[in-house]
Amino acid sequence: MKKGNVFATIGIAMALSGIASYAVAAGMDDPRRADYFKTFDGKTIAFVPSTMGIDLTEGWASALKQQADRLGMKLEIRDPHLSADVGAQAITALITEKPDVIIAHNLDVQSYAKLLKRAEDAGIHVIQVSMRSNYNSDAYVGADWIAVGEAETQAIVDRCGAGTSGKVAILVGQPTAGSDSGMLKGAENVLAKHPEIKLVANQAADWDANKARNVIATVIQQNPDLCGVVGFWDVMDLGAAAAIKESGKSIALVTSGGGEQMACDNVEKGVFQEEIAYHVMDIGRDLNDVIQVILESGLPAGKEKIVIYSPTTKITKETLRPGLCWSVKNLEK
Repeated sequence: MKKGNVFATIGIAMALSGIASYAVAAGMDDPRRADYFKTFDGKTIAFVPSTMGIDLTEGWASALKQQADRLGMKLEIRDPHLSADVGAQAITALITEKPDVIIAHNLDVQSYAKLLKRAEDAGIHVIQVSMRSNYNSDAYVGADWIAVGEAETQAIVDRCGAGTSGKVAILVGQPTAGSDSGMLKGAENVLAKHPEIKLVANQAADWDANKARNVIATVIQQNPDLCGVVGFWDVMDLGAAAAIKESGKSIALVTSGGGEQMACDNVEKGVFQEEIAYHVMDIGRDLNDVIQVILESGLPAGKEKIVIYSPTTKITKETLRPGLCWSVKNLEK
């Protein structure tokens, strides 16, 4: 190439570079951005959990706070400490205070139902998380409990078929809770297809590990050849695991829970044979997304009927991997 052509090529390249630099420097504004942030600024989100201090609600509260801080919203938490009466009082007070959104983690299907309708009639959006009531509010975000119950029960059926006694027990938290009533339906769906499986107990332990331990210890005494237990919450089911260990028998325990590190640790140790995890942080993400959709829509409270079933994960020794479970200790407060 001749020297003159080289200089010409360099000059063209420099000119094009200058054009590109000018385009980048000019940038482009997003006409939707200002309205987006204005929609959320100053809004109030009120969270009424079943109780704080458990992995589920601590994880959701952390996710809600992070979004509230990012978007200029205020998060209020009214903790009823597992008391439906206290929770009802909290929701009644919130109806008067008029936050923009109430997020309810119902203790059962009935206690808050009329209050949640009153809240929407007063112009407050209502999102129910994980455990629904009988009232169909703006949104439900959480696990598909029927599917969770089916998955858990099928896992026990797979372990308690031919060559075993076929005897299984179901350990419920609260039969009137939206989660547990759904899981019971899922269990029924599977057991109806497997007459070889004998359900010898279906008892509640009020989500309490000590009660779970006593219940399962009694079931084992009455059924020394028990093959498996379907438990409805991993924290409670640690008590069932203790009863199984004390019995010295090889009894399969399948549970479900929020996918916290405790679950992975106990699957690895063989305390749980399997956990169906409805990951808390996935539900927290979906919850935040629904808050944004509801507030951006501009529709009056009660007009949207959104359902988001967050995905579940099967935790077994075969599926364990780093990062599969999340940790409460790593939450941002």
